[in-house]
Amino acid sequence: MNNTESFGQELVLDLHDCDALPCNRAFLARYFTQLCELISMECEDLFFWDYEGSPEEYEKAPPHLKGTSAVQFIKTSNITVHTLDTLRRVYINLFSCTAFDSEVVVNFSAIYFRGSIVSKTLLERK
Repeated sequence: MNNTESFGQELVLDLHDCDALPCNRAFLARYFTQLCELISMECEDLFFWDYEGSPEEYEKAPPHLKGTSAVQFIKTSNITVHTLDTLRRVYINLFSCTAFDSEVVVNFSAIYFRGSIVSKTLLERK
């Protein structure tokens, strides 16, 4: 193997002022399904971490922990989303060994979460 060989790409995206928050598990599951269809990725297992069923714990949590974290495994790696409901922010990481159009992901995500793009970085994984 040489050091210049690419093993995929990773998009790191930060959205602020999101009007679609708070969002629930069903809302995020639809996001993953629609996004994967757009970029021709195959969904596998989906996992959530949130305060569902624990409203008292949610109320006690600091603002940077109030939200949902989700990992959508895809055939070629994963998509991770962290929402911060009270801060109206969404953080997205998409890593795949298969090339994807990062601008499609950025634009779709901004529209879906109705947020402003604050930062986007596309990394080539070697």
